[in-house]
Amino acid sequence: MNKRLHRPLQRALPFALSLLVTACAVGPDYQAPAPVQVDRFSQASNSQLDPAAEQRFWAGFNDPILAGLVKRTLAGNLDLQTLLARYQSAEALLRGARRERWPSVRAQGGAAEQHLAEVERSTPDQQRVEQYSAGLVASWELDFYGRLARAVEASEAELQASAADLQALQVALTGQLASSYFALRGQQQLLAVARQNVALQQESLDIVSARLEAGRGTEFDRLRAAAELDSLRALVPQRKAAVQLSMHRLAVLTGQPPAALNALLAQERPMPAVVAEIPVGTPAEVLRRRPDIQAAERRLAAATAQVGVATADLFPRFTLGALLGSVAGSGSDLFTAGAESRSISLGIDWTFLDVEGVRARIAAADARGAERLAQYQQTVLNALEETENGLVNVRQSQRRSDWLQTATESAEQAVEQARLRYEQGYIEYFEVLDTEQALTAVRSDLVQSRIDAAVAMVSVYQAIAGAPVMDAEPLAQR
Repeated sequence: MNKRLHRPLQRALPFALSLLVTACAVGPDYQAPAPVQVDRFSQASNSQLDPAAEQRFWAGFNDPILAGLVKRTLAGNLDLQTLLARYQSAEALLRGARRERWPSVRAQGGAAEQHLAEVERSTPDQQRVEQYSAGLVASWELDFYGRLARAVEASEAELQASAADLQALQVALTGQLASSYFALRGQQQLLAVARQNVALQQESLDIVSARLEAGRGTEFDRLRAAAELDSLRALVPQRKAAVQLSMHRLAVLTGQPPAALNALLAQERPMPAVVAEIPVGTPAEVLRRRPDIQAAERRLAAATAQVGVATADLFPRFTLGALLGSVAGSGSDLFTAGAESRSISLGIDWTFLDVEGVRARIAAADARGAERLAQYQQTVLNALEETENGLVNVRQSQRRSDWLQTATESAEQAVEQARLRYEQGYIEYFEVLDTEQALTAVRSDLVQSRIDAAVAMVSVYQAIAGAPVMDAEPLAQR
């Protein structure tokens, strides 16, 4: 190295290294928000979270079809594939941010030929000049004030947020799948009830017709019985359509065409039993488990780091550069001893004349941090509300089902007695019709209440993030 380059380097390197030793990251250091102080859920017992009970629940209520659908959804749902691609994008951005902290090296080369005018020639016979160059150029931003370190910190937090988003969608999709599956089974039972009601009304019409033929009935009663029968028959196509729509929803959730699961789901299966108490644990346990809260907290951390990135613009940037190459007048002379070319430089970039613009960017980053904090706090409150509401719905829908079961049994007995009294001539047909209409209504209400109870139970497990996740641990570790 020639002496002219050697002297600046001797002065620049100690200066740069001393700054590196004393470098610090400007901007606020992230501190996680204080936890919400809620001791217990008002609608829950003090039971601890039971992983074994969760596994039994999400294994499909002893229903192998549901268990298989859960696996298909986690493997093939296209919304999950979308978020997985977003996670991979965040992972690539993090690799790029980390790479910015290290020197970059690039190769460059060129060849040029210039025809010289007479005034440009150093000798009369010099008509053209050729120049060939090749070499390696290195540059390194010396991160004295932590701009790049804060950028890496923000990218790491965004990656962790993307992983939590993926897990949150897995929880949501599993809950949506289970709810849709129970809705399907409920719609199948409602279809069976509709057919049962048609059979009940057909029996009633037969009784009225027999009495009319025997001269003890009226044509008016027969017409009313026939109208009620046709009205109940009209419900059957509606119930069939609801069954088909439910099967289509399940197929699309698993990433398949709408009719792909019709053969698998066509056979009616019973609804699941609703457990009396769900061990949800404490609010603190639930909040730690919820991936949407984890994602909100990580985005708050990323926003805090971005404040440091913006603050670093108040200070100068130092870049260390180096060139090692060869320059010659002909290609054959490249990389010979006399063609050696090298240099080293220390650059400074400081936008001190744009301080107001930098401060505006810092203020904007601070505002985004405040926004992320409010979003995090709202996510926490939403999680607590979802859990409380789910527990209320489970308990009350179960009580409603119990009363409707009793009402159904009483309505069936009332229909039997009304028919007997009608045949004996003690009551008119409109009284029989009234009891039959009450029975058909309460039967449907009973099935719907069981659907509501099952869906409410799913919502509780979903609220406490009790769904299975696919590849969640590797994502969190990465």
